[in-house]
Amino acid sequence: MNPATAFAEAVTDELVRSGVTDAVLAPGSRSAPLAVALLRRGQAGDLRLHVRIDERSAGFLALGLAKASRRPVPVLCTSGTAAAHLHAAVIEADEAGVPLLVLTADRPPELRGTGASQTIDQLKMYGSAVRWFAEAGVPEDRPGAAGYWRSLACKAWAMAAGTAGGLPGPVHLNLPLRDPLVPVDGGLGDPAGGSATGLGEWPAWLAGRPGGAPWTSFGPQNLDGAGEAGRGEAGWADVDWAERGVLVCGDGDYPAGPLLRLAAAAGWPVLAEPSSGARQGPNALAAYSYLLADPGFAAAHRPEVIVSAGRPGLSRGQLAFLRAAAGPDGSRPARHYVVAQGPGRWADPGRSASAVVPGVRLRGAPGPGTRPGPWLAGWQQADAAVRAAVAAEVDRDSGISEPWLARELAAALPDGALLWAASSMPVRDLDSHAAPRAGLRVLASRGTSGIDGLVSASAGAALAHQAAGGGPAWALLGDVAFLHDAPGLMLGPDEPRPDLCLVVVNNNGGGIFSTLEQAALPGPAFERLFGTPHGADLAAVAQAARIPYAIVKTRTDLPAALNGTGLRVVEAQTGRAAGTALRAAMTAAARSALGALS
Repeated sequence: MNPATAFAEAVTDELVRSGVTDAVLAPGSRSAPLAVALLRRGQAGDLRLHVRIDERSAGFLALGLAKASRRPVPVLCTSGTAAAHLHAAVIEADEAGVPLLVLTADRPPELRGTGASQTIDQLKMYGSAVRWFAEAGVPEDRPGAAGYWRSLACKAWAMAAGTAGGLPGPVHLNLPLRDPLVPVDGGLGDPAGGSATGLGEWPAWLAGRPGGAPWTSFGPQNLDGAGEAGRGEAGWADVDWAERGVLVCGDGDYPAGPLLRLAAAAGWPVLAEPSSGARQGPNALAAYSYLLADPGFAAAHRPEVIVSAGRPGLSRGQLAFLRAAAGPDGSRPARHYVVAQGPGRWADPGRSASAVVPGVRLRGAPGPGTRPGPWLAGWQQADAAVRAAVAAEVDRDSGISEPWLARELAAALPDGALLWAASSMPVRDLDSHAAPRAGLRVLASRGTSGIDGLVSASAGAALAHQAAGGGPAWALLGDVAFLHDAPGLMLGPDEPRPDLCLVVVNNNGGGIFSTLEQAALPGPAFERLFGTPHGADLAAVAQAARIPYAIVKTRTDLPAALNGTGLRVVEAQTGRAAGTALRAAMTAAARSALGALS
């Protein structure tokens, strides 16, 4: 067994022992030892291997798998610019706290700086975006090598998972490898026979701990996600109850249950983004973005206490509401308790936090089950009035619109389903129009809110969700996001395929810019710089990937289009100009409804 193969087999074995269930790779020569080792373990049933021809798609597929499963997923690539294509996924994983394990093959030191092909400086190439970086060193057959390799893999796993003490996130291992890069027999052996590797018996010096235990343990691991068990209440803040309180829940993977119980006991409205996990229960408001966008309502409903969790920031009204909590206009500032996402990481976009805490306990709350006080009742009355007024505008025209599609999609999906929401307009339409409900899991790439890799990320999330016993999955994407990751559709015949319906809103360009200041630019300049019409045939894209395609032309087409199994595309064509006019009408209707209440 050559050193590169021994190294790859030991590292792969240790990752499986630590808990890896899925691995992703993009093809390449320098990464061959790890690729072969991962294939062996996949054939043995120890993990699911996913292969993508595009490194960016591979990175976001791994991110989706890790985000939905809440456990580290390794993504492997060859040397050179291949590693650079993983950078966007690394940044998203950093900001969103997703446990991604990036394995970049590299040339050995003697080939660096010589003009050798596919050789760049890969040392710490992701900068501060990773929780930990290590250059593994060129594998050598020497005493103690296996212990180093195995402990390295264990530490990488633990640093990514957050079990070594820290926030989960990406870890980068740079792996310089010398020839030979394939097993000495040139084949794959028999993965079912003789050993865990299919290479015959392990050399004694290469073996791991007895009983399948990992080389290094890091204490109890909560790999089933942000559950309540084991969190404890050490350092939690004791907060005196006030009627005028608000719970704000932004994107993130945190236990929503305690926060929702707190809001129920306190009689506070819940302003929860779709991917927060907290958009459910009687206190959750569907139209809060319209309420906060109304200056009169926001001024009349300034809270005395805010408890916020996750990463809020979907709407300008929400951000203005949080900034106002600091009392910059001379008013009394609110007590704003920010629940930290993990050590050294919390979101306070309004710079209004008065305390950052691991959790909150209320003192003197009236308790759940009591009748809503005038504060909560006022929010709920306004929410109901605005929802009705906005719904009337959406339904005034019987055609397909983006708000209508988001509303109907969120309501139509079965309990146990996963919905991946694209950044830009889809997640905002869900935020403004989806009714609060339990039973639907909503995920999104809101760490950096980019539109890259969303086909692959949603596919990865669907695969992990379904492997854990979850139901079918849907994704709501814009046309630009869909085209941005078209390679994510190109799956080989042997690749695991998700049960995922990609619902694509096609308004022939960047629709969100029509709602921003850039829309005031002269028509030709706006269209070229921001509208960016592409004229792409989405049916042809689906055909190129050999996946089913359907189009929603009328509202009655939607239920049938959403049915089906496997990876498929559903297109809904809308117009940007009509969409902009509808959004203006909805805003006007919301303000009129609020004015009628005052």
